[in-house]
Amino acid sequence: MKHYFIWIVLLCCTTGMAQENYTKWIVQAESLVEKEEEASSKEALSLYKKAFTQFPDSIEVEDLYQGAILAASLQDKDIAFAYLNQLFGDKKDSNGFPGWMNITHEDAVEECKNLLDDPRWKVVVLEANKRKHAFDLMLKSEEKAFFQTKKQIDYSSKNGKERYEQLKNDHPYLPKEQRDYSIGFQLNDTTKTSYYVHLPQNYNPAKSYPLLFFLHGAVRYSPLLDFQTPEMNLGNWNRYYTKYADQYDVILVFPRANKQYNWMTSDEGFFMVPAILKEIKSTINVDDDKVFLAGHSNGATGVFSYLMKNATPFAGFYGFNTQPKVFTGGTFVENAKNRNFINFSTDQDYYYPPNANDDFTALMNQIQVDYKEVRYDGFPHWFPQFDESEPAYQILFADLMQRKRETFPSSLTWEFDDETNGSVDWLQNIKLDTVQTKASWHHQPLNFKITKWLEYESDDDDDDTMQEVEVDKDAFDFPRASGKVVAEYKDNVYRIKTSRIKSFAIAISPEMIDMKKKVKVYVNDQLYYDNKVSYNGEFIRKNFEKNRDRKQLWIHLIPVELK
Repeated sequence: MKHYFIWIVLLCCTTGMAQENYTKWIVQAESLVEKEEEASSKEALSLYKKAFTQFPDSIEVEDLYQGAILAASLQDKDIAFAYLNQLFGDKKDSNGFPGWMNITHEDAVEECKNLLDDPRWKVVVLEANKRKHAFDLMLKSEEKAFFQTKKQIDYSSKNGKERYEQLKNDHPYLPKEQRDYSIGFQLNDTTKTSYYVHLPQNYNPAKSYPLLFFLHGAVRYSPLLDFQTPEMNLGNWNRYYTKYADQYDVILVFPRANKQYNWMTSDEGFFMVPAILKEIKSTINVDDDKVFLAGHSNGATGVFSYLMKNATPFAGFYGFNTQPKVFTGGTFVENAKNRNFINFSTDQDYYYPPNANDDFTALMNQIQVDYKEVRYDGFPHWFPQFDESEPAYQILFADLMQRKRETFPSSLTWEFDDETNGSVDWLQNIKLDTVQTKASWHHQPLNFKITKWLEYESDDDDDDTMQEVEVDKDAFDFPRASGKVVAEYKDNVYRIKTSRIKSFAIAISPEMIDMKKKVKVYVNDQLYYDNKVSYNGEFIRKNFEKNRDRKQLWIHLIPVELK
């Protein structure tokens, strides 16, 4: 037994040393390539050969492809093709992508341009495309299985109440053979991305589940991906999302964005998360009142942007290292009164400084928003990378499990400067008239000054010393004139105040009112509507098809036109 133990220790030490030497040579090779000199490139290729030959079990897919590119640039075609052919093995890269994808990638033609006139290039590309075709067929098969449901109910009945009950109680869901699905998502006619779904261990289609979106950061530098893998979503920085989602039976969803289509800097991609949610609700039994958003960095700013601009589908909002600001318009912080936000911040964050977080928290407390900031001292912007971030996830999931959306809130406030974002819960289709004079109660949007910011003293990656610099920034920008609505309802009576608003509509649910009595709507203290409402079957169907929300299921719309 003693000899066996010694053998295990020696094996582990030997394996560790092998990995260390392999990595050392690869890093040296990469540094030499950056010099862009022929002699350095030849030396780098020798290091790649040495690493691959002596430590074949340590070979990484990324290294093989980079070695092939380098060999191609040096006209060493035999070595280049030897490395390219090894990409057809079973190894995957660090994100879980098979090696042959490097050959089908659009950059491969440019990167391997010295190989294009060699007959072996066509053979390699043919094999890669063959594998891509088989892989695409597998993905389509999995997508088809993901969206498979029971036979839909016949909604042809013209009886509005019957249609309402059918939609509210219909459960077309089937069991799923897998826990993990990569689903393609069409952004427009020519552009596609994907989202990744991770289901609870024993998903039961008869039970409704909480759902949590994770919005990734670095949207300016991220590529769109036709599909995603478990490795890139469920481990590393996201490991605690996976741990606690599995523990509490929460569905996880990971959308993929880029510079043009995202949730922070671009209105072109802002539709993405609600549209993905609608797709998922068509086939997975989601609790409509327990859909949540979380994110880090740019993703956290995206979470905050949904709170400001499109809060309706969501119950709770969580950000790690957030910059609480709308980048595509005004930041109307009173909109946060309709929901909540928990911000996990750090004191060494270049993205948003602690003094600004202090002022923002004070502002949220001043207007009595359900807002909490949890500060972790001694950590930089990439806080989720550290094991010490786990308590933050415990706070997040504890809040998530006890929180639910107030399906029919008795009061709402909504300010906006873009009609795309002119709806919140039962206030819908609000249209602006910014030529009007503001109402006396419609004050200037809240704002504050940021006078200090943190930045790194040096561009050296090994130097993480930070310094505080003086700045003169407004926390929020307001590039356009806004309109505002404040509304409440009780006992069949709606009271609405508007400022710079041309029109809007009130969505009605039978759970909000007594259907046997008249509904009264007062707009700016004037009686506008005094009548009973009925079930509108066609409206019920069309509205449900827009969002597939079985709890906020509207039966009637009262349009209001203002003079």
